[in-house]
Amino acid sequence: MTVTPSPPPVPGTLTPEQYAQIAASIEAEVGTVIVGQSSVVRTVLLSLLCEGHVLLEGVPGLGKTKLLTTLANVVSLDFGRIQFTPDLMPADVTGTQVLEEDDDGRRSFRFRPGPVFNGLVLADEINRATPKTQSALLEAMAERSVTVAGTTRNLDRPFLVMATQNPIEQEGTYPLPEAQLDRFMFKAEVPFPSADDLAAIIGRTTGGAEAEPTAQADAPTLQSMIAMTRRVPVADDVVRHAVELVVATHPDNDTAPAHISQYVRAGASPRGAQALILGAKAMALLDGRPSASTDDVRALAPAALGHRLVLGYEAAADGVSPRQLIDSLLETVSPASSGVRGAP
Repeated sequence: MTVTPSPPPVPGTLTPEQYAQIAASIEAEVGTVIVGQSSVVRTVLLSLLCEGHVLLEGVPGLGKTKLLTTLANVVSLDFGRIQFTPDLMPADVTGTQVLEEDDDGRRSFRFRPGPVFNGLVLADEINRATPKTQSALLEAMAERSVTVAGTTRNLDRPFLVMATQNPIEQEGTYPLPEAQLDRFMFKAEVPFPSADDLAAIIGRTTGGAEAEPTAQADAPTLQSMIAMTRRVPVADDVVRHAVELVVATHPDNDTAPAHISQYVRAGASPRGAQALILGAKAMALLDGRPSASTDDVRALAPAALGHRLVLGYEAAADGVSPRQLIDSLLETVSPASSGVRGAP
């Protein structure tokens, strides 16, 4: 573990075919340990290739932590885990200054880095900590740096925070502030496995030794892939459609559909549009296509926009979820239009 700054990602030297091949091998290797959950695995992989952050939500015991530890092994990243609890302090996340005495009796402060100084950081059950501790991740997630005792220290690249949280209805949880939710590029809901998948999980975990994943990439390779993701061309109409979707989530905008005006207090931020476009670029490369499309943007809308909506009390009263609102938005705003197709 190091606290010395690292250079930004270097220009990629991979071909698009190599990019797709490596990404497929990462996905397949994760699948040797994780049963099912293909949609969740794909969302996490897209976040990795965009150097974003991802939030996984589901009840305990669904393999969220196992997925992230497996991914760290497959991509050969230094792994740090933070188990969020109500008594966790910000210094437990970022690190702290420690007073040390040398052999000559001279005392000095030395920085002891926290678990955030790793390539892949698992923030486990992030909503069990208090908001003050949750906010300790904000600077690291947004700036890829940490300030402790007036000194700013850069984090190594690539740097990704992959957080898990239990549903808010679970006892002993704290809702994440909107500012922190906005730092997550994507949010994925981890569903309960099907009967067949559950049988396969039991077979893998209650028999002999579990499968040990092998590394399929390393940090320099990931840096090249991240750089290549950003170079994928995007047509103006694709960018325009991403913008239309984000703008239509704001209830005070003229293009907002009726269901958005009724249930949403605040719409998605510009980071939502950035997530749509960056994710669409990565999806295109995964599929071996030279450019992103509106279909890519629409496929990512639930993961990129749902957690960025601030819902009003009417939504809770009527049992309306962010996913339902985004699904309805996609039916209302069509790629060929310049706005809303019609109220639901």
